[in-house]
Amino acid sequence: MKIDALKRRLSKDRPMTTITIRMPEDVIEDLKRLAPLLGFSGYQPLARAYIGQGLRADLERLEGDTVSALIASLKRHGVSDDVLQKAINEVIQR
Repeated sequence: MKIDALKRRLSKDRPMTTITIRMPEDVIEDLKRLAPLLGFSGYQPLARAYIGQGLRADLERLEGDTVSALIASLKRHGVSDDVLQKAINEVIQR
């Protein structure tokens, strides 16, 4: 994830929107029971945390797969490992 996007995600004053989602009652009860034990103020922040964790994991996996596919394609087109490593180092240092 890019640094700017990560900074926006970590901002406490991010805009929020209201949604309605149907969930099994037992899942809500488990969230309510776990939230205080995990240091959350309620079950909704815990649910947001779980959704965020899953979202970040999938984004990282999918973006990582894209980068790996791009590197493999560049290698097939004759781009040397040295040039690829220099390009990767440039991106990391931003």
